[in-house]
Amino acid sequence: MARVPLHYVDLRTFSYATEDEKRVRQALETFLPEDASIDRAESVGHHGDRIVVLSARVENADDMRHVLDRFGELDDLDRVIEELDDRVDDNCSFFCRLDKQAAFRGDVRLGPGITLRAKVEAYPAKKSAAVENARELLSRHDADSGDATDAETR
Repeated sequence: MARVPLHYVDLRTFSYATEDEKRVRQALETFLPEDASIDRAESVGHHGDRIVVLSARVENADDMRHVLDRFGELDDLDRVIEELDDRVDDNCSFFCRLDKQAAFRGDVRLGPGITLRAKVEAYPAKKSAAVENARELLSRHDADSGDATDAETR
């Protein structure tokens, strides 16, 4: 099995007072393995409204592969790969925002609502090395999903 060049993957979303927290949790669970724990923190917005922050961190390789497999279903994966210079920061963290409404339906799309942050392994810990490692990782997932699509259409 291929090595995962990540230290961890964090996923975070907010459940606003106008949203059903259970549905927001379900959207977040779209990306997580079944046994992943979700942390819940309550906060108050500027106007006194309730905001619940739901977050999860996966650190073992199998769980990160699960998240990456779901992320690999993204139709815009090529776009994300092209934008890696903008999506990886100087601390070697990769960022992407995913559509919370689509995730609730089980779909994976870029958009607002869920923030994915992955700490990319890079030795030395420089942005350029992290970008290359992230490019290799995502390209590998893109190629794997392309192979599966080709096999399904035969």
